[in-house]
Amino acid sequence: MNRGVKSLLFVSRRNSFRSVLAQAYLTHIGGHAFVAESCGQPGEVSGAFHPAAVAALQVARIPLPAQPPKSWTELLQKGRPRLDIVVTLDERTITSQPGWPGQPINALWAFEDAASSYDLDSGNSRPAMQVLFALQRRLDLLVSLPLHGGDPTAIRADLRDLGRMS
Repeated sequence: MNRGVKSLLFVSRRNSFRSVLAQAYLTHIGGHAFVAESCGQPGEVSGAFHPAAVAALQVARIPLPAQPPKSWTELLQKGRPRLDIVVTLDERTITSQPGWPGQPINALWAFEDAASSYDLDSGNSRPAMQVLFALQRRLDLLVSLPLHGGDPTAIRADLRDLGRMS
């Protein structure tokens, strides 16, 4: 992996909940070492951030991402530079994902689609906070990994191990 700031992309289906929480938290704690972005599957992307994601980030005092939800088609059309890491948060999107620029390290951190599984609009923020806490544990560890100058195979294994955390 290159020295300097790492480019990391979080991929989910709608880019309104899981990937937004991950992007916001990594930017919050690791903005000095990572440029975090997120995207969703074309045709599935939400028009806005999920209200539960907004509420969870407000409770945690973490700013929302500056850009609204977008598809990976939009992301790639913008001529993005190479990616260092792609973390997929929804297993169902893996087979339809494009080839990412720069041959990044790919990892699956499968999270249940809480935005569609729970009535998060009911004011019950517990499921959203549980997802945020689970992402926080993984991302805190990610930020502490020796990504600069490390063995790419070991880094890939570490990223995939983070995906197996419960």
